[in-house]
Amino acid sequence: MEYTAASTTIKSWAEEDRPREKLLLKGKSSLSTAELIAILIGSGSRNESAVELSKRILSKYKNNLNELSKLSINDFTDFKGIGEAKAISIIAAMELGKRFRTTEALKKQKIKTSQAAYDVVYSLLSGINYEEFYVILLNRAIQVIAVRKVSEGGTSGTVVDPKKVFKLGLIENASSMILCHNHPSGNTTPSHQDISITKNFVKIGKLLQMEVLDHLIIGNGTFYSFADNGDM
Repeated sequence: MEYTAASTTIKSWAEEDRPREKLLLKGKSSLSTAELIAILIGSGSRNESAVELSKRILSKYKNNLNELSKLSINDFTDFKGIGEAKAISIIAAMELGKRFRTTEALKKQKIKTSQAAYDVVYSLLSGINYEEFYVILLNRAIQVIAVRKVSEGGTSGTVVDPKKVFKLGLIENASSMILCHNHPSGNTTPSHQDISITKNFVKIGKLLQMEVLDHLIIGNGTFYSFADNGDM
């Protein structure tokens, strides 16, 4: 009898190998998130398959990939069955996903809405446990010229120097800009400092004829737009 790998042999495979076979037979979209992570892990342990281990990891973080992307190598290796090499594989895959999203967002020719601006910086500002401040620089056609990190700080704030931000704008010959920073807590409500910084930047932008169009605060899958809320 002729051997056919895709017919009667799948059930005899170890469970941790089945996601690979499923991907080959049915395509990547047929796999669950746990199965995709199981492929990255490669193998489980004597008492737990790679799929079961993946489900356990996801369950701890309520199946939230944004929360999972915040984990360090040490966080992953705290799970029995995850060594340093497996942790690195997962982190690298998630970082690739974030960079892909940024690349796709930058293909948009014009930033006409706060959602479009959010799509540009979300992957840069999500999944980190400290504040970072970015600026999106735009030309006269409100097309993205560059996205630059201005500063980073602790869990409760970061210092932003207007001279540095507007110098970047002048170097890139920007006509306007959008300010962006994250709140690691996930709460996107502007602080008094956020409001003060925004007003200060708007004033300087008018003097330099480099309009500040918006200021976005990025949370866990959400954002606050100063422009949308009439706070500019």
